[in-house]
Amino acid sequence: MDIIIERSCGMDVHKDNITACVMTTEGKEIKTFSTKTVFLLQLIDWIKEHKCSHVAMESTSVYWKPIVNLLEAEGIKFLVVNAQHMKALPGRKTDVKDAEWIAQLLRHGLLKASYIPNRNQRELRELVRYRRSIIEERARQINRIQKVLEGANIKLGSVVSDIMGVSAKEMLRAIADGEEDPEKLASFARRTLKKKKEELELSLNGYIHNHQRMMLKTILKHIDFLTEQIDMLDQEVAQRLSSYQEDIERLDSIPGVATRMAEQMMAELGNNVKAQFPTSAHMCSWAGLVPGHNESAGKRKSSKTKKGNKYLKSALIEAAHSVKGSKNYLGALYRRTASRKGKKKAGIVVAHAMLRIAYYLLTRKEMYVDLGEDYFDKQRQQSIVRHSLRRLESFGYVVSIKEPEAS
Repeated sequence: MDIIIERSCGMDVHKDNITACVMTTEGKEIKTFSTKTVFLLQLIDWIKEHKCSHVAMESTSVYWKPIVNLLEAEGIKFLVVNAQHMKALPGRKTDVKDAEWIAQLLRHGLLKASYIPNRNQRELRELVRYRRSIIEERARQINRIQKVLEGANIKLGSVVSDIMGVSAKEMLRAIADGEEDPEKLASFARRTLKKKKEELELSLNGYIHNHQRMMLKTILKHIDFLTEQIDMLDQEVAQRLSSYQEDIERLDSIPGVATRMAEQMMAELGNNVKAQFPTSAHMCSWAGLVPGHNESAGKRKSSKTKKGNKYLKSALIEAAHSVKGSKNYLGALYRRTASRKGKKKAGIVVAHAMLRIAYYLLTRKEMYVDLGEDYFDKQRQQSIVRHSLRRLESFGYVVSIKEPEAS
């Protein structure tokens, strides 16, 4: 095979050490370095001594990040590659052979780099992903409150729609502080909840002990702390994305996509999607919202969706399920797909559509324009007419159709 890169370096990266193999026209040299910063700087100097233009490594956990930070600062081109794309033959696996194999593949131009954004976007990603994990943790704590209430024979969740609403939260704090009288607890109801005062009194009549009070007090404090952290992260993310507010508004115009979701999409995709993804199909494939390829002897077989960016994929699927009752194009697409293939596949289809829409909005600098709930009916108008005629005729009716006169 032709040599594409004359001076290349392949690395087998681990938590405590890195095995590096440099291949040049003069030959190859292999060394092992510790992952502490002092020794990583020695590794960079060693790469520069051999005048390597490209460095490749596996995307192993987060262990590639320290070396990428230094390579980026030195201006050396690097490729972080999916380990599945460069597996060596079984029975020949050692750290040295892995590094040598990676260097050979890189030298012959057989590696495809994963999408590694710049340092600012990597930090933004870390913030947004951490915020999402805290939001999920807060949801778990709210569910835990429901379990504690069930253990105390209190059915507050059966009466109120949001157990962490203003009225319900005041009732929970009063219970944690020692209040047991259902009538006094029900008096905390506000606005429309006052109409359910009798139901509240019945639901708040339970067996509350010190254990339940202690649990409620602890969980409520934890939820308050998590809410403060989420608010702080919201402000930090908004500040870092302040220069891309127009793109945030474009994404926010898509049904099912709120501000937080738009911020997450910007963090995962970056601010220049056209440079990274030539088409919307490339972007959807990278996100893992397309089926894999499974073809043999000219026959296409069923295949699962690819493993892509799990953070973006899960967020888009969650947004897709939120539009199932919406009276718009995406809602119609969800219901149309769900009726034939089920809700899970409908979520994937709508998430794919959302990402394609996002690509065109960001590249064309346009706002979202909905096609309408009746889009598919208009596309299939003639087939709907024929089907309706056959159905009516099967019931014994004689039907004649007259087109409306042009006004």
